[in-house]
Order: sequence, then C-alpha cells, then structure tokens
Amino acid sequence: MTQILGLILLSFFVISVLLVPFINLLYKIKFTRQKQKTRDIFEVRTLIFDRLHEHKWGTPVGGGALIIFVVTLLYFMSTSLMPYLGIERTSIHPFKKEFQILLFTFLTFGALGLYDDLRKTFGFKKEKFWGLRFRIKFLLQWILAFGVSAYLYFSLGIDIVNVRFVDVINLGILYIPFAAFTIVAFANAVNISDGLDGQASGLLLISLIALLIMSASILDTTLSIFLGLWIGSLIAFLYFNVWPARIMLGDVGAMSFGATLAVAGLLLGKPIALIIIGGMFIVEVTSSLVQILSKKIRKKKIFDVAPLHLWLQNKGWPEPKIVFRFLLAQVMFVIFGLWLSFF
Repeated sequence: MTQILGLILLSFFVISVLLVPFINLLYKIKFTRQKQKTRDIFEVRTLIFDRLHEHKWGTPVGGGALIIFVVTLLYFMSTSLMPYLGIERTSIHPFKKEFQILLFTFLTFGALGLYDDLRKTFGFKKEKFWGLRFRIKFLLQWILAFGVSAYLYFSLGIDIVNVRFVDVINLGILYIPFAAFTIVAFANAVNISDGLDGQASGLLLISLIALLIMSASILDTTLSIFLGLWIGSLIAFLYFNVWPARIMLGDVGAMSFGATLAVAGLLLGKPIALIIIGGMFIVEVTSSLVQILSKKIRKKKIFDVAPLHLWLQNKGWPEPKIVFRFLLAQVMFVIFGLWLSFF
C-alpha cells in the first residue's frame, strides 16, 4: 500500500506541473466551450441550460485528455518497473489481460468522447463524419461496451455478480449484455453529471477511493496501481476544476472515466456495490432518463429541466452548494457500499 500511495503522489505531481501549460495550450488553439444554441436528444432548444451556463462559455474543455495521457504513460512505466519498486505483481485475473482491458476501455471511450468535444468546439457539419448525433454516439458506445464485456467473459472468465445477503449469481452468457449495460450506463451517467464545476470529477474521486480500498483488500495490485494513478491525477485536476472552473473534463474525460469506472467494478466482481458506490451518478442519470421517457411517452416534462443538478440550479441553488451537497451524499453512498462489500 505504501507504493500505491507513492504513485498517487507521483501522478498528482505530474498533472500539477503539466496542467497550467495545458490550459494555456487549450486557450491558444481555442479548444474552449463555445457559445451555441444547445439542443437535447429530441433536437429541441435547451433554453434553461443556455441561460444557466452562459458564463461558462470560453472555458477550456478536454482536461480529461491530459489525465488519460498521463495515467496511461505512468501505468505503462509503473507496471514495467514493479519488481524494482518493490511491488509484488498480484491480481485476481491474469495481469496482462487485466492491464489490456483497463487501458482499452480508458482509451477507446476517451477517443469517442474526444471526437464529440472536437465536433462541439469546431463545429463539424452533420453531413461529415456522421456529425456524431446522439443515436450514432449511443450505438458506438454499445459496440465498444459489448466488445469489452465479451473480453471480460471469454478471456477473463468473469460471469458472476456478487449480491450481498443473497449469493453469488452466475449469469453465464447473459453476463455480456449485463456488463455492456453497466458500462454504457456509467459512461453516460458521468457525462451527464459533468455539468457543474467540480461535480463529476469530485464524485468520481470519492468512488475511486472506495474501489481502491476494495482492490487493495484483495491484493489486486494491477488494478490498485491504475486506480492510484487515476486518483492522484484527479486530485490535481480538481484544484483547477472547482468553481469557478479554469478547465473542464469534457466528453473525452467524462465518457472514458464513466466506462472505466464500470469496468473496474466488474473486474472486482461487485457491480451491485458499484451501483451504490456511484450512487449520485445513478441519481443524475435516472433523473435524465425519467425526463426523456416522460417527453417521449407522455409528450410533456416531469421536471422544468433535467438532470437533477440543473433542476436545483434553476430553482435558485448556488452552484457550489449543489456540488458540495452532492459530494456529501456520495460519501454516504460510498460508506454504505463499502459496508455491504465487507459485511
């Protein structure tokens, strides 16, 4: 555990050194949130969102790209140097396969999110490269998620769900659609939660600390190293991401981090605990899903605006108050999730 703490400090230091020059670079290439007339998945103008978030126009996006790059590079280096760092290579799955699936998810979902950020920033026309409409992006998420899930099932032999107080449930081949749904759900949940300064990255940091505790308890150093590097990077990023944010995660970070968070939970064999540990992400995505279904089926909205954080903001709650209270709620979800895991 001492070595993992050292890696947290290392990634924190590297991101801290690189982040200010990276922010300046984003300003220089104008990779910032653009003033635009945003629309929902039904192509309807989101006037409330534009009104509440117009002050964020011009803020650099794509902070997730730097985190992905640094964590990937340090992960390669630290796993290669494990014998020299005094870290014993132990894991519940074959090291190479666990290493590969973590980075594959981290990078591929990041690439999908990066394209979406580029499209929003530089205005790719819908006639070119599909424009990455919601339906196409959603389809690509499912394709990647099914690929990852099939790898977990066929190569790593994971097909169980550990349900506390019930039993270990063997899903067999049904594990693949179950895992794919979990990955897509968290990819979108984190993305939806990335609406207020410091919210998504703060909620994610709390969830990752819980997963690190779980992975360390079963001596899965392959996963623990990855989580440690990720945690250190997020702490440094949060310093510049809290209100008023100087940089945002962007879809490149939110989509990648959500999907990889799900894969980490699946590797631990505890997706149910993951749902509790990521409780506020579930609350956020559920509020959006209820709104979408209501508009689709009932032809009218339940909330003035969704997700939940935006509804509260529209009710007059200050942005920092919403974020801080969401973080407190996430802490309690994490404590409950850990209690169930170790009960």
